[in-house]
Amino acid sequence: MRRSQHTVPAFNLPEEKNIFLKTAEESYTYKDLYRYTAALQSKKNENGWQDDDLILILSPSDADLILLIAAAFLLEIPILPMHPESTEREISYVLKTIKPAAVYAKQRNGMDLLSGIPSLTIDSTDLESADEFSFESNPFKNPNGYAGCFLTSGSTGNPKIVPIKRRQVLFQADSSAKNFRPSPNKFWLLCLPLNHTGGINVIYRSLLYGSAIYFSPGFDAGVIRKLLNENKQFEAASMVPTMLEKLLEARFFRLQFNFKGLLIGGGPISLSLINRALTRGIPIVTSYGMTETCSQIAANPMLRSGGMYIPKQSVGMVFRPNEVQIRDDNGNPLPLNEQGHIWLCGPQVFDGYTDETLNKKVIDAEGWFNTGDYGHLNRNRQLFIESRRTDLIITGGENVNPAEVEDALKEIEEVDDAAVFGVPDKLWGQQVTAIYTSENEDITPSNLKESLTGVIQSFKIPKEFLRVDSIPRNSMQKINRGDLLQVYNKLKQS
Repeated sequence: MRRSQHTVPAFNLPEEKNIFLKTAEESYTYKDLYRYTAALQSKKNENGWQDDDLILILSPSDADLILLIAAAFLLEIPILPMHPESTEREISYVLKTIKPAAVYAKQRNGMDLLSGIPSLTIDSTDLESADEFSFESNPFKNPNGYAGCFLTSGSTGNPKIVPIKRRQVLFQADSSAKNFRPSPNKFWLLCLPLNHTGGINVIYRSLLYGSAIYFSPGFDAGVIRKLLNENKQFEAASMVPTMLEKLLEARFFRLQFNFKGLLIGGGPISLSLINRALTRGIPIVTSYGMTETCSQIAANPMLRSGGMYIPKQSVGMVFRPNEVQIRDDNGNPLPLNEQGHIWLCGPQVFDGYTDETLNKKVIDAEGWFNTGDYGHLNRNRQLFIESRRTDLIITGGENVNPAEVEDALKEIEEVDDAAVFGVPDKLWGQQVTAIYTSENEDITPSNLKESLTGVIQSFKIPKEFLRVDSIPRNSMQKINRGDLLQVYNKLKQS
């Protein structure tokens, strides 16, 4: 396997005195993190967890969760973060494959299926009684264990479970540092949810770099503008395109002079948004990646000290020592400038899903991974994305599987048939949209939204519902997804 042929990047433990985490109300040094780590180690010892035992996380993003994720990485305890609004069906599906040693949840949602799993809590008493943690060895030198398991959308409506090795985290952080790396006591703004690798990698990178995190819950554009414009401690931030759109709504928004890089991921970014950001002098770094590659595996810094880095519509070059190939439908490599399937291989690429039946379809005998995305390489081997995974909707940085939403819609008694798709949207990247058939003429979009609330996560609920006479299907009765946007446009014009 190509993954084992490369020297693992080296990182050192941060100094205790330096800032690890700050919020509007609280501040923690690395010494505080190490004390939290000692408390978590005590919990592990008390409960007899084995080395590969995993913590299931069902918690809103907050400072306590950031401390837990960082401490778990230091102790080499794998985690499985899920959206705090995860339904019982989603959790039940995961528990059929993963048997966690403990569940960390501020509220257990009254779900009986969690009753047999011990709760993990670390309170002030635990921290007061914890000794200062003494590392017997540098935990960053073990690339072989698991950082955790992460969920990504599956073609059947069930999530795919992606095991992420510590090796992937180390290579990804090393590559990201080549574009920008905050200094100790300087902030990387974290305003992304902590059930995705995009948000969690801010924690991992800061821990490996010895820099600081500033956590802002949710996304308040006014608060974020003020922080990034006025506070010289901020040197980096991670956002999805929707967030940058909201920041640029203020005509005079600028970043303070010492800011190093704004990493944009989680979905396609329009050329108009890139141009508006560059006009303001904002050093954006557009990126390409997915859960299976531990977030970004290619990035394109738009501003350099010597001027603009072009082409703007490229996501840059795939990080070495990872490799990329463009292949045709039969898996044969294509020449430069020809569009095809994007295949990746290297130490940042995962080893395979927990469901091995999926691996046969996407991983070849040499370890190359078929991303399901389409694109091409130019003569400088810069990667251009033509389209992301078939059918997947990316809205505000969240992945939505249309099959899951369609199934939920068709469970509603008044709905006979439904199709869900993404409509290009300036703010969200894509807007989740549904067309449906029904004999009940009194049913309204409000009725449908109400029926879906609590059944699927809120960001998956369509923003728009349109009634049609029939859903376009082929001879095999599969939805003709290529026709859905055309149907939508006709409906909007009529």
